[in-house]
Amino acid sequence: MSNTALLERPTATAAVRTTASAPATAPLDADLPAVRSPRGFALYVGLDEIKAAEAGVSLPLLVDALRRTLAELAPGAETHATVALAPHGSGGRDLDVVRLALHEPGAIARTKAAAEEETTDEEGGVVVDISRKRVLIDGESAAFTYKEFELLQYLVLREGRTIERSELVSALWQAQDDETPGERTIDVHVRRLRAKLGRYEDIVRTVRGIGYRFDRHADVVIRYGHGTPSPDRF
Repeated sequence: MSNTALLERPTATAAVRTTASAPATAPLDADLPAVRSPRGFALYVGLDEIKAAEAGVSLPLLVDALRRTLAELAPGAETHATVALAPHGSGGRDLDVVRLALHEPGAIARTKAAAEEETTDEEGGVVVDISRKRVLIDGESAAFTYKEFELLQYLVLREGRTIERSELVSALWQAQDDETPGERTIDVHVRRLRAKLGRYEDIVRTVRGIGYRFDRHADVVIRYGHGTPSPDRF
């Protein structure tokens, strides 16, 4: 059985449709067994017709060869071939286009996350981007030093917990560092950090006599990276 998937627009939010109607399926979480086991696999191949021709083959020929090989190795296996189509000259890696057009979960998650990032960058508030080690304030990149970002990141990753000054010193400075601060010197670093946060300085709160705490605020977005699991297992 074969089918064709069409990537209608070469954008991050491109709509995807198939040329053959698919039967209705039950919700993914409906009556699923407690233990799951593999039922098959998908092999995504990024190769356009021009590159295939340069290699002396064609897409139908490759599909047929793969099917014959599978039939020899596992005669009882069922196969389903789908070709992903995209507008001519749309750009992008062939494999990325295929995975997105065929609704591969990891590709969809990354595309959605990228679109959300673009939207967030244009909005106000604070974006603490752990994955890229940067801070955006009202859409502009803030000039944080390495140590200032490390300090903010340490608090952010322990949201809601009061961190003692001694813990910040031991966690962010090595004993052999020439500029290892005393516990009270941490206050200076925090003041500089707050100054750069501007009107959002209250996201880093002082707990009198103990230390500091990061409190999530409606105007603060934390990006931890795109670690969305992908079913790539081979």
